Amino acid sequence: MSVARQVVVEADGGSRGNPGPAGYGAVVIDPATGEPLAEAAEYIGVATNNVAEYRGLIAGLTAAKALFPDAGDALRVHVRMDSKLVVEQMSGRWKIKHPDMKPLAARAAAILPPSSVTYEWIPRAQNKHADRLANEAMDAGRDGRTWEASASTAALDTPSARTASAPPPVQGPPGDQAAGAARARAALAAARGAAAPEGLFPMPGAQEPEPPVEAAPVTGAAAPAAEPSAAPGAEPSEAPVASAPEPSTARVAPAPEPSATPVASAPEPTATPQTGWGSSPDLGAPATLVLLRHGETALTPQKRFSGSGGTDPELSATGRDQAERAAAHFAALGTVQEIVSSPLRRCRETAAAVAARLGLDVHVDEGLRETDFGAWEGLTFGEVRERHGDDLTAWLASPDAAPTGGGESFAEVAGRVAAARDRIVARYAGRTVLLVTHVTPIKTLVRLALGAPPEALFRMELSAASISTVAYYGDGNASVRLLNDTSHLR
Repeated sequence: MSVARQVVVEADGGSRGNPGPAGYGAVVIDPATGEPLAEAAEYIGVATNNVAEYRGLIAGLTAAKALFPDAGDALRVHVRMDSKLVVEQMSGRWKIKHPDMKPLAARAAAILPPSSVTYEWIPRAQNKHADRLANEAMDAGRDGRTWEASASTAALDTPSARTASAPPPVQGPPGDQAAGAARARAALAAARGAAAPEGLFPMPGAQEPEPPVEAAPVTGAAAPAAEPSAAPGAEPSEAPVASAPEPSTARVAPAPEPSATPVASAPEPTATPQTGWGSSPDLGAPATLVLLRHGETALTPQKRFSGSGGTDPELSATGRDQAERAAAHFAALGTVQEIVSSPLRRCRETAAAVAARLGLDVHVDEGLRETDFGAWEGLTFGEVRERHGDDLTAWLASPDAAPTGGGESFAEVAGRVAAARDRIVARYAGRTVLLVTHVTPIKTLVRLALGAPPEALFRMELSAASISTVAYYGDGNASVRLLNDTSHLR
């Protein structure tokens, strides 16, 4: 008969750019003592935050299973993560819509019987060990190294006695759990390399667990986000948020310091340091993306959620006038060489007005569509607060949270917008391209160009038919040249 076992898994993943250089970290913990039994970390190349977080979960579950291979169905694993998306999807409360997430979720679910695993969301501050492991893996990848457990300091940066909120541990025979962990560590050490699960190593020099100590309870519930100081715009990513999520270096690269002169955003980490912006070699003409938000629709002045999840309004009379004014502006400049539009009607109508003036064709890219706001489509911010208050609070607090009814999280939108950006920049290198799109895609492009955290989305305002500009150079640097210009409308 299998002896009951219980462990806690803490996992995390991050991407410096989202998508960008990414890595994950996971640690298996004895819930009775708070001692880490095994660590896992790996640099996985270019990926999104969500992919890295799922990879961290997979590594943590694999590590837990490897520690107690004979436990079978008696193994109980309590997973603690600060990714609301992963926790809610793996718990079955949120649908998994993104094609990149489905195989990862299926892979995680197949490691252990579903009845053996429970999930808990925790604040990022309580997930420091896994976060540090993910950062160590990304640092190693940046330097062209492989993460090594023997060089890790993640365990030193976190308390040895943890406040795991899993149920009290199931007790086996005296000393049996310690002996089992020791056997597992020895087996993993011998199997390090091809036979070991990828990125998984036992804790170097780990001691046998001390006698059990009391663990302080942790609620695992997110504190309610503060009420925004103003209602959102027509596409509500304009809503300011008083309690933005805490930045983490495992997720985004730090924003550049303010400067009186334009400064290209910091390059993604590489093995070879990049030269400074002022001393860079001549890289030729950049791909310049001129970002035009579509004109007003009937929903815009009413400040209703208007995404791509069912509502596809046409331009209002005001919106058509704004599109014509933008067209006249670009005709006078004579700089736009290509036009790419979101597939939604309000963008195609705006793009058509400009194209008619410039004599250009309009190309459509699905990646430029607005966020799918799910059940919130067509509602005001106040109506969403009244009907779906908990979901709205989670959405305002985390880029991984999605609107009610299977909408898209900001993290998911960032992934497809970045992919569209990469396609367009590669296709139109050295040219000036007008992108006619929406609030969230434009803010996302600006945020990524600056290397700013996700909460920067709530720190920008974009008016209807406004113009912003980002230039992309051959070495990967980006320069934000303009934001929310409406002078052509006056």
